[in-house]
Amino acid sequence: MAELSNITEDKTILQQSCSAEFTEEVHGELIFLPAINIFFSLTAFLGNTLILVALHKEFSLHPASKLLYRNLAITDLCVGIIVEPLDVVAWISMLNEKWNICYFASLTNFMSGFLVCAVSLFTLAALSVDRLLALVLGLRYRQVVTLRRTYLIVAAMWILSIVFALCSLIYFWNPQSHVPSRLYGTVILVCLSISLFSYTKIFITLRRNHTGQPSQAVTLNTARYRKAVYSALWVQVTLVACYLPFFITAIIMASQRGRVSSSVWLASQFTATLVYLNSSFNPLLYGWKIREVRQAVKETLRQLFRLSS
Repeated sequence: MAELSNITEDKTILQQSCSAEFTEEVHGELIFLPAINIFFSLTAFLGNTLILVALHKEFSLHPASKLLYRNLAITDLCVGIIVEPLDVVAWISMLNEKWNICYFASLTNFMSGFLVCAVSLFTLAALSVDRLLALVLGLRYRQVVTLRRTYLIVAAMWILSIVFALCSLIYFWNPQSHVPSRLYGTVILVCLSISLFSYTKIFITLRRNHTGQPSQAVTLNTARYRKAVYSALWVQVTLVACYLPFFITAIIMASQRGRVSSSVWLASQFTATLVYLNSSFNPLLYGWKIREVRQAVKETLRQLFRLSS
């Protein structure tokens, strides 16, 4: 699709997308997007609700680690019940030419989406540090990484992400501003650098400790620790795979300096759907890779089936 000639540079992204001239070019695709995202919204809601119930019943995981997984599940749940429905409302309002609703839904979707995305990235970085501290501190881990300190870290994540989300709105009023793209880049770079350093340090340490003749107890503890590390790593890799296409399209949109083509905008909507899909994937990863969560989920489902029967 060619760039729309009648969209001027002084219009913001919201004014461009919530206009009849723009949506005429992508009308067919807009019919498909709401349907598939309603389905993903339901799966994210059901899956993460089940995971939160299972984590509440599970007591073998370290409380600090469980809190971080719970926080990640909450962000995925917010995607299912807030972010995706807002996007669906925006798309449907475009089809029905309800521009005021489109503008409000798109603006709220952008801010809430940036918020939960930032919290997810911060949480995954914290999980990688948590796994590193468990290895480095050994017996002192439970004394240093307490539930109270983890609550403070989680609260700081949300406060910082809210500030970032509010700052990112500058882009909608001033498409020439580089503040949002720099915020995107800073959050991604810092979180991924922390995670890369932590997992690299973990695998180097485990490789060094592999030499010698460890006792059976140490071998069992190491095997269990490896499973915990790989579980967190799987979640991180999946998130990066789902988020990366969207960040690429966001950078392309920012580089167009306010004159966004309909093809690039449409690509951003499909890659956003891939981001939403991550919130439906994560509950499956928890159940597949974390044995304690898998057992708690099975027990929860058994109880639900007993009640229904």
